Amino acid sequence: MQIHVVQQGESLYGISQAYNTTAEALITANELDAPNELVVGQALVIPINGRYYFVQPGDTLTLLSYRYGLPVQEIVQLNQLNLNQDLYPGQRLYFPPAPKSPIETNAYIEPINNVLSENLIMAAQSVVASLTYLAPFSYQIQRDGSLSDLNLGSLPDIAGEAGASLMMVITNLEDGAFSGDLGQTVLENESLQDALLNSVIAEANRVGRFSDVHFDFEFLPATMREPYNQFLRKAVERLHPQGLLVSTALAPKTSATQTGQWYEAHDYSAHGTIVDFVVLMTYEWGYSGGPPLAVSPIGPVTDVVNYALSEMPSEKIMLGQNLYGYDWTLPYEPGGEYARAVSPQQAITNARENNAVIQYDENAQAPYYFYVDEDGATHEVWFEDARSINAKFNLIREKDLRGISYWKLGLSFPQNWLLLNDQFTITKRS
Repeated sequence: MQIHVVQQGESLYGISQAYNTTAEALITANELDAPNELVVGQALVIPINGRYYFVQPGDTLTLLSYRYGLPVQEIVQLNQLNLNQDLYPGQRLYFPPAPKSPIETNAYIEPINNVLSENLIMAAQSVVASLTYLAPFSYQIQRDGSLSDLNLGSLPDIAGEAGASLMMVITNLEDGAFSGDLGQTVLENESLQDALLNSVIAEANRVGRFSDVHFDFEFLPATMREPYNQFLRKAVERLHPQGLLVSTALAPKTSATQTGQWYEAHDYSAHGTIVDFVVLMTYEWGYSGGPPLAVSPIGPVTDVVNYALSEMPSEKIMLGQNLYGYDWTLPYEPGGEYARAVSPQQAITNARENNAVIQYDENAQAPYYFYVDEDGATHEVWFEDARSINAKFNLIREKDLRGISYWKLGLSFPQNWLLLNDQFTITKRS
């Protein structure tokens, strides 16, 4: 597969002909709801085996051999070339797909008000074959060590039928927000911890589809750093004999001394030693209450990954990835109107309806655009597309990471799943 960015004046038919495929295949792959109204700057995934390359001025077979890792003779044979003739600009050359890498994948799924909507069920069904873990969000710790009820609905069966397993997400959420006080109460009370782990084991046995217990403790006081580490050691001692892995969610740090209540209690080095793997929450640089930015710009994401690699082995690191973007109303004012979350598909539809041209920030590796709404207000939208997710896949391969973890299902992004399966072999643990 490969990515094509729509240019001014291009049609779906013309694009399909350039890549030796059909307009229908492009419509299906990219879930295009208005195929005759492509957006300039829109990134399409071309659903072909391998990729085509269109020769640029200055290209030589030797240069292309180095770039694609193929011997010159193989390029010649694949494309029936004459070694005595020079390449010419615009010439179409075929290159076979690269070998796939093994990867683990996770996707969180969040019932709203503990209701698993039909939309969420369909979202899970559509992508579960591409998942190692499906992570219902979340079981919330109660102050007696029990767990809140979580409506799993048909998720255990959906996961099981696709060879995926469930991830049991345990949080210190209370009254809709992460509670440092609740986290501290648990981490300072051994008997409460024992009750919590008993509750976790009982629920895992009841459901029967969990293979991992995932602790997402956030906004902990800095003094809880070592108590959290000690709790994780106890959790591993209790849960491993039950056949359960243990993982954690980590705030995106770039040093051990990073300050702030979201960061200080998360000890990358200790988690890397104690638990089976971690999920780096590498998103929310651009967030709903902040100024317009890419949600997960490649530079800051890479900085977090590099720090994590200095504290733990690569095979324990899952890269966090957002499945959403934001639509800000300008001018941005601190404390003003919050940005609206949008899926990649919604962002493209909105660009089309408002005659926007999608631009791409090469530094952030993220698409964005501006538009003016019916009330005359200017908006700035940052979102994800095939190019931005491909940059993250390249990072995963470059750093040899364990995998990727998505927040969250219910936000349509078909290009992600196409490219994921084209480039990786999904490891299953059920």
